[in-house]
Amino acid sequence: MFTKKEKIQIEFCQNNLDRFLNEQTLAEFGKFLRNPRIQYKEYECLSECKLCNKAPYAKVNGQIMSGENTQDLLNQLQNILK
Repeated sequence: MFTKKEKIQIEFCQNNLDRFLNEQTLAEFGKFLRNPRIQYKEYECLSECKLCNKAPYAKVNGQIMSGENTQDLLNQLQNILK
């Protein structure tokens, strides 16, 4: 009758966040990460240096997800909650 939705595990590279986040997207990411279904962790480095230099990314349940910009990545992350 009631289905419990799985938690989503997201890993972020601190170097990547520092490179691509700005004040506006930082606030939007903060709001998104307060969702009770989201478990996240920031690491200093996720060893994805080539991708890290080109685009914002995150590992979602172990799979890499990247965006053209931080807003695009956030939109993709929000879509997994639906």
